[in-house]
Amino acid sequence: MTTLLHAAVEIDPNGVTPGVVGFLATAGVGIAVMFLALDLVRRIRRLRYREEARMNVDAEQAVDELIESIDKETGNS
Repeated sequence: MTTLLHAAVEIDPNGVTPGVVGFLATAGVGIAVMFLALDLVRRIRRLRYREEARMNVDAEQAVDELIESIDKETGNS
């Protein structure tokens, strides 16, 4: 037991580093987060474009229905 305490006292806390494994783990997490962020941006952009397209189609249908109702009221076919 005293040898463990003695060994712990001799270790310089400033000299202990995570090393290559710690660097690779941190770099891996950073790269994964970057890819996830890019995927998120792409999905949000795709949803926005789909919503705009749906709104354009709805507007065109509303205009067509309005034109048809006006044609029926005026007797134009």
